[in-house]
Parts: sequence; structure tokens; C-alpha cells
Amino acid sequence: MGSVQLQEFVAGLVGGIASVVAGHPLDTVKTRLQAGQGYGNTLKCVLTVYRNESVAGFFKGMSFPLASIGIYSSMVFGVYSNTLRFLSQLHHGDAAAAPALTDMTVASLVAGVLSVGIGTPVELVKIRLQMQTQPYTKESVKLKSTVPGSPVYRGPIHCFRTILQKEGIAGVYRGNVAMLLRDVPGYYAYFIPYAMFCDWITPDGSTSPNPSSIWVAGGVAGAVSWAVCTPMDVVKSRLQADGVYLNQYKGTLDCILQSYQNEGVKRSNISH
Repeated sequence: MGSVQLQEFVAGLVGGIASVVAGHPLDTVKTRLQAGQGYGNTLKCVLTVYRNESVAGFFKGMSFPLASIGIYSSMVFGVYSNTLRFLSQLHHGDAAAAPALTDMTVASLVAGVLSVGIGTPVELVKIRLQMQTQPYTKESVKLKSTVPGSPVYRGPIHCFRTILQKEGIAGVYRGNVAMLLRDVPGYYAYFIPYAMFCDWITPDGSTSPNPSSIWVAGGVAGAVSWAVCTPMDVVKSRLQADGVYLNQYKGTLDCILQSYQNEGVKRSNISH
């Protein structure tokens, strides 16, 4: 395979941090629409969060993913790129050779599986904090600790420790099946269109597209990816938000069936 290329890990780290800073407010809106009640549409959700919680409400649960998603993205993109290099070396004798579609499929599968192992606890803590609509105080917890939306967690560390104590390792990885069903096809639908689009817009004689073209390719690939994985993202969000005040879902299949029976094919398409 040759040496591991570290620049992909660094690029993933920087990109992961940037995505959290830029996208967390919309991610909060997405989570509230997917797992909350009474928000209606996107605009109503934005106005409700702002009116009840001010600007700070859009940034709930941000500190934990800011500290961890950089590492998470670094691992995903680094493993994907280095898996491609390994497969190209194995099949073509040259790590820099253009990867085949099957190689990109395998690399996407590896990245998707890895993302579940690292990302499920991060997503769980983020969603639990996003769904906590009121600030945590000892008085408010004593008064209404079982009311949906009431405060349960002081912050990300307290949230993680509480879940681990009350629900065990299985609780920490709640929603992992739904996340696997989201991320494996999601990364496939991201990396392959991205590579194809970059190849298409690269001028003849050039080794790589210009930076502006890469931005466009990333946007197109992101739209395709979220069109594919949004349904399972809804299921994952509902499973991970479940369990704070009551347990509504028995598992992934039960969540899918209840969501479809109660609402049909709809819900938020906002992505992070």
C-alpha cells in the first residue's frame, strides 16, 4: 500500500470542524423537526427556537461535536482515501492509479462502518442536548424532570455519563443500526458522485480540478447523499432522542413502521 497519506486525515479534521461551526444551527432545526413535536415547518421551527431560546438555542449541543467531529471526519476521510490507495495498489500496482467503481464502493463501505463506531455516541449526545429545550437547573429538574423538553443534562460530559450509567453501552450506541443504514449508502452516494463530478469538470491535461470546481462538486455530492440518507437520518434521530422521558420505539424497524403509519413519507430534508 505504501505509506499512509496523512493529508487526508488533516483535511478531514479541518473540514469536520468547519462543518460543525457552519452547519450546527440548521442541524438543530433538522433534529427538532425530525424528533420534536409542534414545530410544523422549517420557518416555524426557526422562529419558535429563536423566540423561546434566543440565538443560543440554535447552538445547543455544539461543544461536544466541535471537539469530536473533527476527529470523526478525519478518520472517515482518511480511511476512505487510504483504502482507495490500498485497493489501487492491490489491483493496479500503483496507489495513485484511478480507482475503479468497485474500489470506491468498498472504500465507502469501510468508511461508513467506521463512522458508526466513532460517530454514534457523538450524534447521541448532540441530539439529546438539542432536544433539551430548557436550561438545566437543580430546581427545574426536581419540579418537572419527566416532562418532555424539561432539562435533564448539564452538558455533554454529564449527558454521556448519565446515558452510560442508566442505559449502559447499548444506550451509548442507541440508533447504531439506523446510522449504519444511513451512512453506508450515504457515503457511497457522496464519494462516488464527488469523484465522477470532479473527473468530469477537470480540464484535459490537468491533474485536478480548480478549487471552485471542488466546492461545486462537494455541494452536488452532498445534495445527492442527503437525498439518499435522509429517511434513515430521521429514524436515527428519533431513536436517539427517544429514551430521555419515555421509550416510544422498540427498535429501528418499529421506529420506521410507527413513523410511516403516523406521518407517511414526509419530514425534514434539511441536512447538516
